[in-house]
Amino acid sequence: MRPLLLATALTVILATPLAAAQDAKLPDIGSSAGELLTPARQAEYGGMMLRELRNYGYLLDDPLTDEWLQAMGARLGSNSAQPRQPFTFFMLKDRQINAFATLGGYIGVNAGLVLTAEREDEVAAVLSHEIAHVTQQHVLRSVERAQRDQIPILLGMLAAVVAAQQAGGHSAGNATMASITGAMGLMQQRQIDFTRSNESEADRLGIRTLARSGYDVDAMAGFFERMSQAMRGNEGGYSVPDFLRTHPVTLTRISEAKARAVQMKKDTVLLTTRTPGGVRQERVNPSDPAANPLGGSGNPLLPASMQLSLPMAGAGGGNGQFDWARERLRVLSAATPSDLIREYQDLRRGQKQGLSDPQRYGVALAQLRNGSAPQEVLGELQQLLASHPDNLWLALALGEAESRAGRPAEANRRFEALLQRLPLNRAVALTYAGILNEQGGVDAGRRAQAMLRPLLARSGDDPVFQRIFARACELAGDPARASEAYAEAAYLNGHPEQALMQFQALLKQPGLDYVSRARVDARIESMMPTVLELRRLGVRDPDVERR
Repeated sequence: MRPLLLATALTVILATPLAAAQDAKLPDIGSSAGELLTPARQAEYGGMMLRELRNYGYLLDDPLTDEWLQAMGARLGSNSAQPRQPFTFFMLKDRQINAFATLGGYIGVNAGLVLTAEREDEVAAVLSHEIAHVTQQHVLRSVERAQRDQIPILLGMLAAVVAAQQAGGHSAGNATMASITGAMGLMQQRQIDFTRSNESEADRLGIRTLARSGYDVDAMAGFFERMSQAMRGNEGGYSVPDFLRTHPVTLTRISEAKARAVQMKKDTVLLTTRTPGGVRQERVNPSDPAANPLGGSGNPLLPASMQLSLPMAGAGGGNGQFDWARERLRVLSAATPSDLIREYQDLRRGQKQGLSDPQRYGVALAQLRNGSAPQEVLGELQQLLASHPDNLWLALALGEAESRAGRPAEANRRFEALLQRLPLNRAVALTYAGILNEQGGVDAGRRAQAMLRPLLARSGDDPVFQRIFARACELAGDPARASEAYAEAAYLNGHPEQALMQFQALLKQPGLDYVSRARVDARIESMMPTVLELRRLGVRDPDVERR
């Protein structure tokens, strides 16, 4: 019995997730958290996690929504406590309300969080909170603190186990289990304390980032309140949203967010700007040096009358794309087409004025994605685009519908006009290239290949680009370049062993030129350590095993 209890104690403690224990305070000069992993190593682990998520089908890789999320994240990151920290934002298909940050500045957002939010400012509030977790090294500090706590708690628990066993009698077993339970309770309480203090710190710094980025600072408390209501509504036995498990909401936390918002809005001026996407309002505080780095003595080359003011404490910092992004995510994250149809039917019944224009776009997109006759979608999209002539979401959807309705010339003219207006835009280029690949033929492949080549240098971590580029190269009669792109796509989709085998096979092709051979050799050398490490851990690609 004694060896079994000791083994149980060791297993329980050592199996405690390191990420659950989180530290509390702002990093000080003497903090050793940064010594655990170098920034490059952190980025490597973050990239591995992203590829694994993609491998299991959790990621939602869509050029339009990715561009929207990245733009919002870059705006917040540049105004964070560490503006030089690189961030990677990605969307997951899950309809649960959640977001998380991990090593290397990788921040994930569930589609369910965007669907629950009522405006972009609320999504930005959550992102700014997660950005603070990264800039304050909460993940690294959790690993460090967990490593520090495990040993003394483990030793204390083992001492209690030994004492209970020496007592003998029928109560020895109960005393031992009580010791284990007590120690585990202490560990859990320490983890809860770290989590609460980290959440408070992330709120405090996150709302500052939100304000500097021009978003509405009231959005943080507003989103917390609706999450709190969701928690109260789920007390009858329904599942609690993941966001509430990892980001516990309390009345104190909501009150603090409201108080910070009130304080930040003092002595500010509300500015209103009309943009193609709608009306944007920002509160500007010219006297705040943190929000106005170019003001005063920030740039001695400019006279005082020409100093610039950056946004502070926004009253609505969205760019008008949120509603369109939310409906696109609704379509792309739906479990089945029938579920999506029922969802829009419920929305139509719940709104007296009928569906909004973004929701009508969502219905049309759902019909287009689910194989409905494109002719039925054309009329709706044309009406919407007439009302919103500069809307990229509608223009791309209309181009897709025209091509699939047997009008490729019209579609291609529309896409070419978009390329002239938005050169090197990732969403336009990838959507157009995908449509050209669908149309088929050597000319279409060559046009897609030529259009994508300028984006090649900055698309090394983009599996959607690599897949579309590979197909374009196939159509254009460039099999070696196609094989290389397919291998890159396999690696980015979480299949490094497959990618390595594809690159090794590519070296045997006789027509490979010197430059391509050198590039493939370099990729094999960089992938080999990852594959060998996975093999050492016993992780093998099941598709490779079946072969």
